[in-house]
Amino acid sequence: MTDDLASAATEIAQNGTFERFARAGFVVSGLMHLVIGYLAIRIALGSGGGDVDQSGALATVSATPGGVVVLWFAVVAFLSMSLWRFAETALGRKTDPKSQGATAETVDRVKALSLALIYLGLAYSTLGFARGAGRSAGQQNSTMTARLMQSTAGTVALILAAVIIVAVGGYHVYKGVSRNFVDDLEGRPSRLVRTLGIVGYVAKGVTIAVAGMLVIVAVSRSEPEKATGLDGALKTLGAQPYGPVLLIAAAAGIITYGLYSFAMARYTKM
Repeated sequence: MTDDLASAATEIAQNGTFERFARAGFVVSGLMHLVIGYLAIRIALGSGGGDVDQSGALATVSATPGGVVVLWFAVVAFLSMSLWRFAETALGRKTDPKSQGATAETVDRVKALSLALIYLGLAYSTLGFARGAGRSAGQQNSTMTARLMQSTAGTVALILAAVIIVAVGGYHVYKGVSRNFVDDLEGRPSRLVRTLGIVGYVAKGVTIAVAGMLVIVAVSRSEPEKATGLDGALKTLGAQPYGPVLLIAAAAGIITYGLYSFAMARYTKM
């Protein structure tokens, strides 16, 4: 039975059409980052409001002519990418040699599983906006934080989650500075692609780390409304001295990561 499932997963993973839809997930993710960056710049210039995260980006797209069609396509693309990562979790990356060692392969599978869950969550959120029932990610985060803070176990879970989020942000910064993201790409990427990757990973890592630190602040001060994820992280930067400059810089970094996502759609090893 296990062999049959593995064989079916392999057949799906090697399907050319499925791979193209999975790669489209990078394109949609890139567009989402561009919209988030645009929303952040508007707030920095004092001409915008609302959520500055994936829910804000999805709401912006849904409000444009033809936006619902784009959202349904995004649902399919995100689901395809999620399924692809689940296949990698089960089978390993087909482009990586098995001689890399058991530990390295296990790490790769754990990362694949994490990405699979992230893209599954994006597909679910996008589906909500495509159906006209989208919800603010920031409000959902603060509501969940408030519920978990009602118990000791929940509070401990929040702190652990925050530490993990900060660590993920730090890993993104390291991945950008060390340039080891190049190992995920086929062939020899151009200088432009490498530059986009460095700036994009560092900028995204910083915003992720700030979001994690805000969870710690929310727990320590019993203020769950501060734990609003990316939206809270960006708005916190905007509230600092020289906030508009910091926010525009963060927005530029997020936009850069969006542009790098387009390169990943073409060059990522799959």
